[in-house]
Amino acid sequence: MAADGGADRVGGTGRGCPPGREVELSGWGRFPRRRSSVHAISAPAEVASCLSGDGPVIARGNGRSYGDAAIGAGSTLSMIGLDRLIAFDPAAGRLTAEAGILLRDIIDAFLPRGWFPPVVPGTRLITLGGAIASNVHGKNHHGHGGFARCLDEFTLMTPRDGVLKVSRTSYPDLFAATIGGMGLTGIILDATLRLRPVETGWVSQKTVATSDLAETMRVLREEEGATYSVAWIDCLARGSEVGRSLVYLGEHATRDELAAARGSGEALFPPAKQARLTVPADAPGFVLNPLSMRLFNELYYRKGGRRAGKKTLVPWQPYFFPLDGVGDWNRIYGRRGFIQHQCVLPYETAGTALPEIMGRVVRRGDASFLAVLKAMGACEGDISFAMPGFTLTLDFPVRDGLLDFLDELDKIVVSAGGRLYLAKDARQSRATFEAGYPNLDRFRTLRHASGAALRYRSFLSERLGL
Repeated sequence: MAADGGADRVGGTGRGCPPGREVELSGWGRFPRRRSSVHAISAPAEVASCLSGDGPVIARGNGRSYGDAAIGAGSTLSMIGLDRLIAFDPAAGRLTAEAGILLRDIIDAFLPRGWFPPVVPGTRLITLGGAIASNVHGKNHHGHGGFARCLDEFTLMTPRDGVLKVSRTSYPDLFAATIGGMGLTGIILDATLRLRPVETGWVSQKTVATSDLAETMRVLREEEGATYSVAWIDCLARGSEVGRSLVYLGEHATRDELAAARGSGEALFPPAKQARLTVPADAPGFVLNPLSMRLFNELYYRKGGRRAGKKTLVPWQPYFFPLDGVGDWNRIYGRRGFIQHQCVLPYETAGTALPEIMGRVVRRGDASFLAVLKAMGACEGDISFAMPGFTLTLDFPVRDGLLDFLDELDKIVVSAGGRLYLAKDARQSRATFEAGYPNLDRFRTLRHASGAALRYRSFLSERLGL
């Protein structure tokens, strides 16, 4: 695949800033909703033109961050038009692509050739730039780390120094601030990352059924040798079964494993499938209720329990991206939207803090469509989310009293030395945020020294005082 010029096209092309359109935006959670002037970018030169004015801007990918991180306090630059592949080195698996390309398109292009991104989150419908800005993590963070681990360099449009090629060796401070920096250091135009070789598009999965939260945490720690691990939690189980889970352990399957399990006629790399189900409209509020969700969870836990201890081969798509199989699934929570509360807690305090959080969730009785627990490792980046510990993800439909309840959970997180994930955040307080990120002063200093604090501002940065 030949290079097509990439970021060298910035400047000198005569392209102006595309006209803005005032619209109401939200993140994937559909809460909160804010108005911003949106400019659809289709070439790198247009980014420079949009930055020639005085107002604040922020880059936006495919809108899959959950809260207000990708809504500009002045203007929002929609980057999904920058979706071209620039270069690929098949000997090293080294790919350069524009920032607006979706992980879906990278996987579709390179998995049939035997390459897969080393780190993927729970959806493949995010952009490359968004993956960097959030330093996304997957089911293998405990062993591999975040998305930045597979990142060699990126091209960044900065307010004072123009276009820079940023890596760990050139502009290391800017590299550390940008990964996980939520787009607040500049506009990412393209990036170079390393893909990992895989023999097939299948995952060898082992299921472990646990009886309570303590056992779930123990299994995740004991199975840290597994490449991928994640626990689905029955967050509505009560009594001695609080925190019972299905822990899914996974490895990329080899050709021999696939042939032994399914025969030589099975496709090595099964193609992606379109979402088989789509939520056509906002679900009525009564659909997600404790009774219906408790029934669903009971059936799901029993079905998973029948597979416990057995290894099965699962196609890559349902293993890594199960929710992508349901189109517009965020509508399930109704017109008011939902809030995802994702925290990470150090191993030293998680044994006390996690049961307290889960106990409060069970007593409240809110139906969480998603409840996930994962083990995490160390992470680079000034305000990247991860730390060695457990990360717990919970979804809550927006209802009266929810914000006060989440403030209560935040107090537990802060007391335990944890923090909340900015890519999922829609409402945490500035005090909660500042308590959780020890390198925040370094990040703020770079933002102000580079001029980024004046130019790159989102509703999230305004809310958190960044």
